Amino acid sequence: MAMTLHCDIVSAEEKIFEGRVETVICEGEQGELGIKPQHAPLLTRLNPAPVKLTLQDGSEEVFYVSGGFLEVQPHVVTILADTALRADDIDSAAAEKAKADAEKVIADKMAEQEFAQVASDLARAAAQLRTLREFKRRKGR
Repeated sequence: MAMTLHCDIVSAEEKIFEGRVETVICEGEQGELGIKPQHAPLLTRLNPAPVKLTLQDGSEEVFYVSGGFLEVQPHVVTILADTALRADDIDSAAAEKAKADAEKVIADKMAEQEFAQVASDLARAAAQLRTLREFKRRKGR
């Protein structure tokens, strides 16, 4: 049996996942991170992106996080997310619409303050769509 560690994914609203995992793959500020048992302690911000877990039984689950923090301890990984969703709970049509709306606003050349908010909205929508694509690819759909 492979070595595992405990993983919690928690959003502001609820605990999304709790269980034993072999690996956690997520996107921190400096790029993609792969966490396995006995990883060095770490604390970093997370970008809006998919989080991929390889569970104790070898199956995989994919989640979307809108940002937050990752804490790694020797036997525990905790993801504290602003928003977290299971990939199969993401509304594909709503994410596509949000992405298209944000791209349109950017194309219309808004003020700098508005640009920051729209860029953030665009990053969230794009990350949700990447999460859905990853989920569907892993599920063979």
